[in-house]
Amino acid sequence: MSYLETTHDVYKEAALTPDVGLCCTTNPIWELPGLSIPKIMQEMNYGCGSTVHARDLVNNPKILYVGVGGGMELLQFSYFSRQKDGVIGVDVVDEMLEASRKNFIEAEQTNPWFKSEYVALKKGDAMNLPVQDNSIDVAAQNCLFNIFKEEDLKKAISEMYRVLKPHGRLVMSDPTCEQPMNDTLRNDERLRALCLSGSLTIKDYVKALTDAGFGTIEIRARKPYRILDPINYPTDELIYIESIEVAAIKDPMPADGPCVFTGKAAIYFGGEDYLDDKKGHILLKNQPIAVCDKTADDLTNLERDDIYISESTFHYDGGGCC
Repeated sequence: MSYLETTHDVYKEAALTPDVGLCCTTNPIWELPGLSIPKIMQEMNYGCGSTVHARDLVNNPKILYVGVGGGMELLQFSYFSRQKDGVIGVDVVDEMLEASRKNFIEAEQTNPWFKSEYVALKKGDAMNLPVQDNSIDVAAQNCLFNIFKEEDLKKAISEMYRVLKPHGRLVMSDPTCEQPMNDTLRNDERLRALCLSGSLTIKDYVKALTDAGFGTIEIRARKPYRILDPINYPTDELIYIESIEVAAIKDPMPADGPCVFTGKAAIYFGGEDYLDDKKGHILLKNQPIAVCDKTADDLTNLERDDIYISESTFHYDGGGCC
């Protein structure tokens, strides 16, 4: 049995019998006026973070969500796109699609604004999306891409890139791990399906996105996720796994490479009212500005003693230099 077949079986079981502990998100459930999330959707929230960010979801966007879970994030996305087929949910597991359909009927009872027709559920594969080119404003996946091995991951990301409109956003939440994992862990198909042993380093995760052509990357959150310990897993050392929330934007690739925001800021504190770096960035005195890693390096290379560059916080919420 391949790892994808194992994944299919794991999530078929999770659709038929909700497994509250399958994934462990540290995010609180969104509290929005008039939004009521059925308990069954919360129990079937098989993600490691959130991909729903209000600032991405303006002007009735067309949204794609791959790996529907119990439909919770589809419902949340529908809150911002109240139109027929405004949200497309794609999943390869029939039982998960059917569970979501039932959950949406329940959601209609507690959300007067919601109609099931706002969500178009389609059976499909992340490596071959049943969606037209350049048709999506916001695409999202939660705790899915980390399951894929390298070649399948490349295909899945390139498919998301294909369906996004220019300047569209791919919003993701996935486990990451900075420590090396042994081959036994990496090749354990069930642990990979459970979002544990397929984790990449943040550097490799970002590279997979920029290699696909995304010109801007925003790392929006980095949080504790799981521990793999020698007692319960085939490892000689304790392995710490985090989850990150990332937005990859289909901006043109800059000639000098992608703009990657990891939560750095620059503060100018010199004798003038502002500093012009002659590269399009104005730093007002004592006013922090979020900068991408590339701009942070350029400012450091100016070798001035009146610019402070903070370390990466791995939390970025807009307002940056690019």
